Amino acid sequence: MQAVREGLSLPQKRLPPKFFYDPLGSALFDAICHLPWYSITAAEKHQLAEKGGEMLETFGAPLELVELGPGNGEKLEQLALALGKLQPRAHLHLIDISAAALETAIQTLSPIPGARVTCHEGSYLEGLRALPARGHTERRLALFLGSNLGNHAPDEAVEFLREIRGALHPGDGLLLGVDLVKPEPALRIAYDDPLGVTAAFNKNLLQRLNRELGADFDLARFSHRVIWNSGESRVEMHLASEGSQIVKIPGAEMTAAFADGETLWTESSYKYEPDSFRRLVASAGFTFRAEWIHEKARFIDALFMV
Repeated sequence: MQAVREGLSLPQKRLPPKFFYDPLGSALFDAICHLPWYSITAAEKHQLAEKGGEMLETFGAPLELVELGPGNGEKLEQLALALGKLQPRAHLHLIDISAAALETAIQTLSPIPGARVTCHEGSYLEGLRALPARGHTERRLALFLGSNLGNHAPDEAVEFLREIRGALHPGDGLLLGVDLVKPEPALRIAYDDPLGVTAAFNKNLLQRLNRELGADFDLARFSHRVIWNSGESRVEMHLASEGSQIVKIPGAEMTAAFADGETLWTESSYKYEPDSFRRLVASAGFTFRAEWIHEKARFIDALFMV
């Protein structure tokens, strides 16, 4: 796999977070979302339950909902229920690289009266470009929730948002949720919880390489490490090598040497202030419409238009 070979050949070894989401990784992330120290999911679900109708009315009907990375479907469920009060039928599109996540989301969303669920397994942009044609009066509201935008560095986020905008039509919208800056202890415990669920999620990436690429990572010789990089306004997740070791990865046709304490950087989660967030999305060509902030959890959902 080229991405593995390239990432593990860098001076700072790193792999993209999309590799987290095999069936076990998806299940572990779902567990993380239920942890009391990880406030993102609960805060956003509360926002969508309380303000979802207002969000949709601000956008306007008729519309289709398109979620990029639906997880277990519980957030989209809140908006779909609100949409059912505005129009008799709701067409819901789910786009995800994880077949397991799509299957779970379908089970969550299928019982909603009037809901038609269509799945697109693949990358977000592939899924958006593969969406079927629609009537002239129908608009689409794309959803990118759960602070997933924070996994991209700001310049990468702008480019990603530009590509999303290019796949939408004038009059379409984008509902974005991102985590805001908060005190360092709250950020650290969210990514290094006392139960070790996030650590297991992080280490499962190595187990996936072992299973799918025949690698021989010894999970006991890597430790979960979380860093708050205040200068870059991001939480970093790493896997630190316990001692010097050489790992064979036949499926990537390579070996990777790790020095004692050397890390494999697996994820970044950028945190924003409301003003910097709005500026970033505007620089991708979107027009700001409205925002809803969960003050206690320091989380924002904002509506932007094409």
